[in-house]
Amino acid sequence: MSASLAIRPMLYEETLPGGGHTSFVLKRGQLLRLTDLEGGANVSLLMFNAHEKSERLNLPDTLKCQHTAKLTTGHCLYSDMGRVLACITADTCGWHDSFGGVLNADEVAEKYGQGRYQELRNGFFRNGTDNLLVEMGKWNLNLQDLLMTLNLFSKVTVDADGGFAFEAGNSKAGDAVELYAPMDTLVVLTALPHPMDPSPEYAPKPVQLSWHRVDSDGISVLCRTSRPENTRGFHNTERLYI
Repeated sequence: MSASLAIRPMLYEETLPGGGHTSFVLKRGQLLRLTDLEGGANVSLLMFNAHEKSERLNLPDTLKCQHTAKLTTGHCLYSDMGRVLACITADTCGWHDSFGGVLNADEVAEKYGQGRYQELRNGFFRNGTDNLLVEMGKWNLNLQDLLMTLNLFSKVTVDADGGFAFEAGNSKAGDAVELYAPMDTLVVLTALPHPMDPSPEYAPKPVQLSWHRVDSDGISVLCRTSRPENTRGFHNTERLYI
């Protein structure tokens, strides 16, 4: 499934530099657009219920209930309470990876070399584990809360023997994905190379973030109706706001 991007009233925008990290609450009824500025970006993402952070993104349930191993337009991102933290309402990229996770400091050093601050200053080699933990700490979350991450813009396929393969060139410059929030959702993300990217060069890509106002919830109809399970997921979510 695919859907084109629409022009929507914009509330705010910023550029997340390659290697950077950020976190924020995407409020109920808002839409977040992430745009790959140069091509080859990867954004590792966590999500939590903004008001009860013990409820968080559950990727196994997300994949099982929608009978898919790839995520794109029309799919929902489920919490471990069966609620929809966000749904993908538009996507020009077509595939986002839920298998790869993130690298820690030792793994980055093994793959790319030391890349220390002493020599590289702000260009030092960052890793997904520490970047996410820095942001999570701002919300009183710690290592035990670092669970499953979704890698936006990256494609990982699985062969008949269960082997994973990273597909280079999945995202081109200008590709974008939109996430609509039917509940207040804490979003934590970092822009770093995918762990399975075979390139030996540490070269994280920047992404543009923009927040948009949505005039009506009609934007979520495709996600609500793409599977019967999603209808129930939205029902579970809307009960929070009765």
